[in-house]
Amino acid sequence: MENKQFFEAFNVENRIFDEISHEIGQIGYYELPEQNIDVISEFASNVTQKNIVVVGIGGSSLGTAAVYDFLRYKKNFEKKLFFCESTDPVLLNSTFKKLDLEDTLFIIISKSGSTIETISIFKYILSLVELNEKQFVIVSDEGSSLHKLAQDKKLPYFEIPANVGGRFSVLSNVGLLPLAIIGVDIKMLLQGAKKIKESFFKQTQSYQDITHKASFYARNIGKYNINCLFSYSEAFRSFNDWYIQLWGESLGKKQCNSYLNVGLTPIGLIGPTDQHSFLQLIIEGKRDKSVTFIKVKDFDSILKIPNISIAYLENLDYVNEVDFSDLINKQSAKTQNRIHLLKDLTEEE
Repeated sequence: MENKQFFEAFNVENRIFDEISHEIGQIGYYELPEQNIDVISEFASNVTQKNIVVVGIGGSSLGTAAVYDFLRYKKNFEKKLFFCESTDPVLLNSTFKKLDLEDTLFIIISKSGSTIETISIFKYILSLVELNEKQFVIVSDEGSSLHKLAQDKKLPYFEIPANVGGRFSVLSNVGLLPLAIIGVDIKMLLQGAKKIKESFFKQTQSYQDITHKASFYARNIGKYNINCLFSYSEAFRSFNDWYIQLWGESLGKKQCNSYLNVGLTPIGLIGPTDQHSFLQLIIEGKRDKSVTFIKVKDFDSILKIPNISIAYLENLDYVNEVDFSDLINKQSAKTQNRIHLLKDLTEEE
């Protein structure tokens, strides 16, 4: 039985790799790590505004926000990056109250060029700021309505490759332009992406991890149709949002020539906060969830719990002088162990 399961998993993983390899040359995001960034870098170096506002929704903003939130905890950017993606009037009012409009660059991003949320916010901005080539940049597909507007009004324009889907566009002009403007080393970012890509296609450790996980989902889709991403750092909050969008939009598809609606439901959790709420549902609720854990290997921060004893709480003095980074990772490990002990979750995630 074990041998049969092994060979079934092996065959699934090989098939996954073959199908992904077949996509190279057809899907553009595989080529993004090798792109030329001279035009982006030159434009970014000439931006003088202190406030950079990304106007876009879904893939036009979530990936960029994820990268930005990873970095802003450790790097002090001179420019401030804002995201306008929701048509929520309370959020819009709150955001624009923080802006000196004369010192703001607006980057309007829409792959189709006609996203209703993006265009609605764009219209609101135009009620406050006159359209001009110094404060507005367009990022869209070639030939889109926004591209035509940029041509007509002589606005700076950056193309989204036609063969790169919006939700996968963070390493295109969609993400690289705003990140470069605020001072992110996009050359290093692309080098990291290239390293991961090469590692996968050379079938090293990242290949094994990814295909093993994909094969687990394929073999257990009828049993675990909910995937919880448990991220142990506040820096992952925007990443969780991006993950939900990537997962939901990619996998929530009706299969060709099928009457079945399929797809795994993604849920984003932040540890340790959600240990005190959703974890109980995982452990004591219906066993229909798989769990993926992400933690920070090195927080690059030394912040210890003081050696202070509080009356009536002496039983918790064992945390004294423990680094907060060690505490949060120990909490992650303990949560993983609790889930692994569930009787019907026998395959390690």
